[in-house]
Amino acid sequence: MSQHELSIELILDAPAEKLFRCYSDPNLLKQWFAPKPWTIKSVDNDFRPGGRSSFVMASPEGQEFPNAGIYLDIVPNKRIVTTDAVTPDFKPSGPFMIAEITFEDLGNGKTKYRAVARHWNEETKKQHEEMGFEPGWTQTARQMEELARSL
Repeated sequence: MSQHELSIELILDAPAEKLFRCYSDPNLLKQWFAPKPWTIKSVDNDFRPGGRSSFVMASPEGQEFPNAGIYLDIVPNKRIVTTDAVTPDFKPSGPFMIAEITFEDLGNGKTKYRAVARHWNEETKKQHEEMGFEPGWTQTARQMEELARSL
């Protein structure tokens, strides 16, 4: 674990390929990617390395929070890496993190899911912790698991 890293690791009761599909399909992503009662209002992704990662998260009160970045690496059913340090048109933005999601097929329809957020400094790591990284990312992983089981 790096100095400025936050992570969760869960065993999800769904196959890796279905979990990966929940990330790669914008219509599925909208259903689970925000911790309820928050929602994802829109997704505009170009799901490939170097492609755009863009979505708008909305609070229960309707306040909107746009998020934009790029995909750095994608290995189908295994790994997704994104960053918000660069906008989709390759301009620097206020870097917050690099996120790495991995799926390890454990057989019997189970997957070891690991989500890592790597921050540039202690300040942004602490900010992310205070925003509720662990409970929020755990909740969304469980929402993804539930959706994947229904596919």
